[in-house]
This record gives sequence, structure tokens and C-alpha cells, in this order.
Amino acid sequence: METTPFLATGALLAALITAGPAPAASHADYVGAGPFRTGPDVTRKCLECHEKEAQAFIASAHWTWARKQTVNGRPVELGKKNALNNFCIAVPSNWPRCTSCHAGYGWKDASFDFSKAENIDCLVCHDTTGTYRKFPTGSGHPVYEGEKKEFPKGQTWEPTDLVKVAQNVGKPNRQTCGACHFYAGGGDHVKHGDLDASLKSPSREIDVHMGGTPGMVCQSCHKGDEAHTIKGRARSVSPAAGPEVMGCTDCHKTEAHKNPVLARHVRRVACQTCHIPTFAKDRPTKVWWDWSTAGKDVKPEEVKKDGYGEKLYDKMKGDFVWEKDVVPTYLWYDGSVDRLLMGDKVDPTKVVKLSSSRGDRNDPKSRIFPFKLMRGKQPFDSENRTVAVVNVFGPEGYWTKYDWNLAIASGMKAAGQPYSGKFGWVETSMVWPVNHMVSPKGKALKCADCHGDKGRLDWKALGYKGDPGKKGD
Repeated sequence: METTPFLATGALLAALITAGPAPAASHADYVGAGPFRTGPDVTRKCLECHEKEAQAFIASAHWTWARKQTVNGRPVELGKKNALNNFCIAVPSNWPRCTSCHAGYGWKDASFDFSKAENIDCLVCHDTTGTYRKFPTGSGHPVYEGEKKEFPKGQTWEPTDLVKVAQNVGKPNRQTCGACHFYAGGGDHVKHGDLDASLKSPSREIDVHMGGTPGMVCQSCHKGDEAHTIKGRARSVSPAAGPEVMGCTDCHKTEAHKNPVLARHVRRVACQTCHIPTFAKDRPTKVWWDWSTAGKDVKPEEVKKDGYGEKLYDKMKGDFVWEKDVVPTYLWYDGSVDRLLMGDKVDPTKVVKLSSSRGDRNDPKSRIFPFKLMRGKQPFDSENRTVAVVNVFGPEGYWTKYDWNLAIASGMKAAGQPYSGKFGWVETSMVWPVNHMVSPKGKALKCADCHGDKGRLDWKALGYKGDPGKKGD
């Protein structure tokens, strides 16, 4: 309510009294006792006060899963909703499964209406009870009262108490952010390597920020605003550098190193390179996924496991390789990546780079940066020479029929891509920048970790004749 500076205190009080009933004593009082039958019922209650916030949110990347941007010199709309990867490959045709991490309700097919504010899921980010969970194959919905659902088979999910959660909303916390970001790629610690459930409550050795700074949460760095725009962009879906990019120097001054040698390194070496010596510190991450071997019937007792206890094969998904305490792959990086888009032609005789870092030793804006290099093998249209979009979930999905040709045809149709009816297998790679799991400064890399006969950097691959720390190189 706006008032003029000339409105007397008594008049202001009278205006407030006549304007309507006094506000509820607390948020829980306003929410009331429900009942709420579905998530959208809760959202409609939220909209009574937060219509402005809802309209801002439906323009955000967490809602649209895409944004207009320039990629490889072309104006496109790119985001999670249409980006290729070498994990579960792509969202189109797999919506009910993939959108369990969408901040909305009901995105079950291509007809989802992004303009309907009542389908925003306010609770997934604002739950403080730790009890709110979306059902893995429910198109973003949790389990509701009266429903009986299992996932995986034999594991019963209890209905969510929507009233309890709605009465206890608050600011996002590590658990609410991590509910999606820690479990990307189909499970905990699968995709990123530097993001997993250990960050809910890590030791300082795993992450000096989350483990050593009381009260620190994701948004301490990934700051948001009233428009629900959150700082930071995943390079897998936002390839270009831009003003929204965040970095260590947002909080730490570039003059942090008094040692002149270290200060000189900062000009060409990213902070992350020295301060994140390894990632996947607490649990292993997936580094290889071969879809070409999927479909074989293997008895559970015959499935081999690695030294970390992770399965090396799954009939639904193929062969895997996991690694823990992974030494990153070091590449020149100017903050942007090259990105393969749906429909782009590929050369199947070479490793297809779904994403690759941009940068060069001769570019003053580039720095040596640590990456997780994800590799795998996935289907492609052997006549059109394009990476295939695969329907893995649902009636025509590979996990239902175990028919690659049907699954590819269904996935390509959903993505609006042509399919010749013939497919083969191609090896792919992706780069994932490593930004989390920062070690205490005493555990940062030392000179001999990079330089010398046992140094971890491939200097020739970085454009040097040899180790620049040696005379003559």
C-alpha cells in the first residue's frame, strides 16, 4: 500500500482498518488447514498473494527449460527441454520421467501450457520440512492422498501432506536445490561429479564452503532476485558466456595471492584448477555410459560391481564406468562452449563432441580450467548422420519394448526430427565445468602437482612445446 508523506499517522491507521481484515498472524495461519487435493490447489492459494512473483517465474529458466540465445553463431531457443546429452539423451518423448525435476506440475507431453501459473510448483523450492518429494514418473506431481504408487517396483511411496508443507514454506535450502541438481542424470552423483548428496552436509575436505561456513546455502553464491532469476548458468544448456556468469571473484578478490608467482598464475589459470584438485570426493560419478550393450538379460547375481559397489551393467541402460576422487581434465576455457544441436550432422568415424570448451593459449581471456569429461556410446541416424533422440520411457520406450528402432522413431518424432529408419552407434563426449567441492587452501595444488615429470597437466595438449616450468620449453 502506498501513501503520501502528508498522510497523518491517525489517518493511515484508519485507512488500514477500513481496507480490510488484519493480516494473518503467520504464513501458516493464512494457508489454513486446506484441504489441498493436488499441488496446483496449493499454488492457487499461493497466487492469492503472489501473482506478481508467479508471472516473473514463468519467464525464468527453471520454468521454461530453454531461452533464446546465440549458439555456434545461430539464434536458437536452447535449454534442458531440447538439449542432447550422453546420459539419458534428451527430454522429448520422455517428459513424465524427466519433468519430475521441473518446477511445475503436469508436463507429460509437448502440449504442456507454460502460461498457466497454477501449474507452478512452489513447494519444490520452498519446502522446509524435508518431506516433499515428486514422484519419479509423475510429470512433476508428488503422490497424493488416496494414490498407491511404487518406485522402483516394490517400494511404496507415501502420500505427501500438502497442508503441512504449505504451512511451512520458506527460503530454498541445500536439500531443496539438491533434490534436482544432486540427482541429475538419473540418480545421486551421476552427472556433474562436483554436485551430489554429500553437499547436504559435507566435511570441509569435501567442500570448504558448504562444510566450513555456517549457514551457507546454494543461493549464497547463486543469488536470486524478485524475478526469480538465479545467477549462474549450466554450460550444457547455456553455451555462451555472458553477464549472468558467476565466478570465484564475485566474493574473492583477484589480489588474494600476495605471492607474485601465484598472482601471475591467476592471469592464465582458473581458481578452480588449483583449488579443486579432485571431484567426486565422497562417492563415485559416472564417466562412461555405453547404450549399445543394453538389452541383455543378466541375472542380478551375475551383474558385476566395481570397487565402489556400483553396478557396471544394467539391462535398461548398458555398461558403465564409475570413478571417485577424479583428477579433472584440463582445457583452455573462455567461459563458453561449442554445442551440438539436434539435427546437426556428425562424423561417426570420430568422437562426436556434444559439447567442447572454447579457448586457446593465445586468447588472453582464456584460462586453464578443470572439467569432468563424460564419454559414452549412443545411437545415431546412420543415413541422416544425426544423433538420435531416443524414447526410453513409456509405451513405446526402449525400457518397455527393448526395440531400438521403435524407440528412436518415437523419440525423433517427438523432437520433430526426421529419421531414416536406420541407426548405428557413435562415441560421444561432453565437458562439464567443475566449480564445486573446493578444498581447504592447504589442500590446493602445489607447483609439483602440475610441473615436473609427475605433473598432472598435458602441456602439449594445451599448446605448449613442453612443461613451461622447465627452461627451454
